[in-house]
Amino acid sequence: MTAATTTTTTTTPATATATGGPSRWSRVRSLAAAETRLLLRNRTALVNSVVLPLLLVAAVPVLGAGEDGVALGPLLLQAAVGITLIYLTYYNLVTTYVARREDLVLQRMRTGELTGTEVLAATAAPTLLITVGQLAVVAVGVLALGEWTAPADVVLPVVGVLAGILLMVLLAAASTSFTRTPESAQITTLPIVLVNTALSGLLYPISVFPDWLATVARLLPVTPVIELVQLGLAGTTWDGETVSGGDLWAAALQPAAVLAVWLVVAGVAAARGFRWAPRR
Repeated sequence: MTAATTTTTTTTPATATATGGPSRWSRVRSLAAAETRLLLRNRTALVNSVVLPLLLVAAVPVLGAGEDGVALGPLLLQAAVGITLIYLTYYNLVTTYVARREDLVLQRMRTGELTGTEVLAATAAPTLLITVGQLAVVAVGVLALGEWTAPADVVLPVVGVLAGILLMVLLAAASTSFTRTPESAQITTLPIVLVNTALSGLLYPISVFPDWLATVARLLPVTPVIELVQLGLAGTTWDGETVSGGDLWAAALQPAAVLAVWLVVAGVAAARGFRWAPRR
């Protein structure tokens, strides 16, 4: 009897822990799966998410963006990073967050076990998976075309892409504060979409801009991501200089610092401006 009693007492806390409800990962995974099903049912959003970024990447060489001497493989990959971050990650998440807010989905989710961070992360999960998938497709395409070259540094592109994804999520959350409907996102997102597309080095090298415009362009949110990717893949700086070793990492300090500042600014703006319920 004593042994049985001792065993029961010992295992009860473990049982309570095991049956104390779903873990944080399980909650996020369940909501992410539901969001994925919603995206798959929306044929228009799915086609726009998959086809449009790939078409824009394919158009980059036609527009002459490679005139700064960057090889086609790294050029296509850095263009894919910028275009998917702007047109897929950022824009899609603004419309998704606003749509869920206006339908009171976010408000209902907040009343359950999910935390605010879990709700935002799970809602963003399908878009982020497509973002990574698009980059993988372009990488395979570059390899199939025989344009793959060994990266100058593997770490810089990975850090740039991951930080860029996080930045786009935060900017999307911040942009919902002045976006009242999913339809109005076509207007409210234009400043970030158009300015970053034109000036971040996706269509034309920053080195062809006047000095003052090049300085401004390097301070935009997407430009440091492109710079880090270009440094890592091609070993070239924004002005076309080839670097390696310690010089490579020294050249990465400025874009890394700009990216870090943008992450802080976007994080503060998202925390202060994001609304869980629509304005009535």
